[in-house]
Amino acid sequence: MNAADQARAAWLESEFWDRLERLEARHQHVHCEHERARRELERLNPREADEVRRSWHHYCEAIAQLDQTSAEIDSLRS
Repeated sequence: MNAADQARAAWLESEFWDRLERLEARHQHVHCEHERARRELERLNPREADEVRRSWHHYCEAIAQLDQTSAEIDSLRS
């Protein structure tokens, strides 16, 4: 069996379909959560929206610093 036949055979297996069904269910769940969060954000008044923006900006800065320090630590390890 060549590589193309093996690739074709992989998607015929039940494990492939089980994984696809789980991914589709997860995708649907995440989509619903996204829509719920979007609706909640639309209900914010301007002061609340500004507070959310500031908090999100602070969160992004903290994540960037965490990523940078993690990368520096990893570079020291290697």
